Amino acid sequence: MANNKKPVVKPLMRYVTPYISLFVLSMVFALISVAATLYAPILIGNAVDLIVGKGEVDFEGLVPIIIKLAAAVALTALSQYLMSLCTNKITFNVVRDIRSDAFEKLSRLPLSYIDSHPHGDIISRVITDIDQISDGLLMGFAQLFTGICTIFGTLIFMLSINVKISLIVVVLTPLSLFVARFIAKNTFSLFHLQSVARGEMTSLVEEMTGNRKTVTAFGYEENAEKQFDVYNKKLADVGVKAIFFSSLTNPCTRFVNGLVYTSVGIIGAVSVINGAGFTVGNLSSFLTYANQYTKPFNEISGVITELQSAFASARRVFDLIEETEELPDDVNAVVLTKVDGSVDIDKVDFSYDPKVKLIEKFDLHVRSGERTAIVGPTGCGKTTMINLLMRFYDADSGEIKISKTPIKSCTRSSMRSMYGMVLQETWLKTATIRDNIRYGKPDADDDEVIRAAKSAHCHGFIKRLPKGYDTVISDSFSTLSAGQKQLLCIARVMLSLPPMLILDEATSSIDTRTEMIIQRAFAKMMQGRTSFIIAHRLSTIKEADNIIVMNAGHIIEQGTHEELMTKGGFYSELYNSQFAAE
Repeated sequence: MANNKKPVVKPLMRYVTPYISLFVLSMVFALISVAATLYAPILIGNAVDLIVGKGEVDFEGLVPIIIKLAAAVALTALSQYLMSLCTNKITFNVVRDIRSDAFEKLSRLPLSYIDSHPHGDIISRVITDIDQISDGLLMGFAQLFTGICTIFGTLIFMLSINVKISLIVVVLTPLSLFVARFIAKNTFSLFHLQSVARGEMTSLVEEMTGNRKTVTAFGYEENAEKQFDVYNKKLADVGVKAIFFSSLTNPCTRFVNGLVYTSVGIIGAVSVINGAGFTVGNLSSFLTYANQYTKPFNEISGVITELQSAFASARRVFDLIEETEELPDDVNAVVLTKVDGSVDIDKVDFSYDPKVKLIEKFDLHVRSGERTAIVGPTGCGKTTMINLLMRFYDADSGEIKISKTPIKSCTRSSMRSMYGMVLQETWLKTATIRDNIRYGKPDADDDEVIRAAKSAHCHGFIKRLPKGYDTVISDSFSTLSAGQKQLLCIARVMLSLPPMLILDEATSSIDTRTEMIIQRAFAKMMQGRTSFIIAHRLSTIKEADNIIVMNAGHIIEQGTHEELMTKGGFYSELYNSQFAAE
């Protein structure tokens, strides 16, 4: 809840500033609209006096008044239209800029932030919360400024008609502001809780729909529904409280304003009857002004409610935008264009949680073109080492070098472009198969794409699809099997053919026969390239030049398959346990 107290208006104004000319224009149109609106009651009051003042209607005097009144109404309508046009343009441009910055921020955040926050909550901030900002700004910009101008404008006109009655209005009306302020102060925290609850629900729905097969396979539907009901009830409870308190604003302020209007009417009528120089036309104009004076207080109270919701959502969005970014590349960072493939890891320490040690004093030296397999029990730090090699995370201490160059001295993009990765978890973007394969090499021609697909043994099933390489797929494309998706990911790497490869359980979703074919393709692809292979099926890494056996963040054994089997240690036991049934 500490974030609730952070300022919202200041960062929001940074996004409004580029459109300050439109903002000023909108305010000019608002002033014209208010002036024309406030001029109308004067004309109506004059017309009333012409009708009732002399006992007969002065039609000649009414005609110019009616023409002026029509012009005032037309000018009000036109200026309000132009003001709304400017306001809408400002709002949608500001919201577009905020959403662009939020999305771009995601690419600059460290992987630790993405790993430690529910993805549904992040999605909710970028989409739903920014929509809430849009709704609040659309209502707020126009009505807030117009309301303030109306209040000061009507006050001037009322003072010009009758000072004493005007002072009564001025003294009583601010009571509605105190009521609105008291209620608004207590609704901000509720709207913030509502945004948080909405993010939690979005996260749950995203998890359940994105992993529906797992949910169904484990019969978790009923538990998921119960969990959803908990979040849904929480959102409903907080939402009802927020709406209840915010909805009190309007009736409370209307009650105060009703008292003001009634008081003015009674006092004004007495003044007319007593002949104190206060005409029926003056009373008519004054009552209209009194109503126009109190009306903005009601509108502003409604605007405050919308703004509280918008500010609560804006706080969550700005929390994301203001998050600490991944450390930038050093100003003297080297752009890697060519590497020999050697990797040196010297005394590296790393842990996700400082209290829980993971990688300690890790040393590894890989020669150019060497195939290094990393094996060990689950949680021993295999994937963590890959994260450190790719600099998804920075080591707490120690140093990692590529071709004798410390990776912290290289630009991240150039260093990562030296690697080709095939992970256990496949990812395909929503695009054609051709574009998915070309993901790492956008300028590749069709012949290169087809050659890569054939090398990965996915050309056959691609040609059987309705539109072949032009078939649009996505990560959730249901007609592709998990193995076929992984073959496409392998083809993607085979097309770019970087000097270094990382294969993290790259064939885990492929049948044994296809795996043998892919292994031959990998063997060909890995020739002359430094490769890191993580595999649980130890039969797939027998041909590796060097096998690193890890346990609890340390290297406990190292050597070729034959050397480790001869040693009869941890690797030998691990290997034999997999083939004990054969």
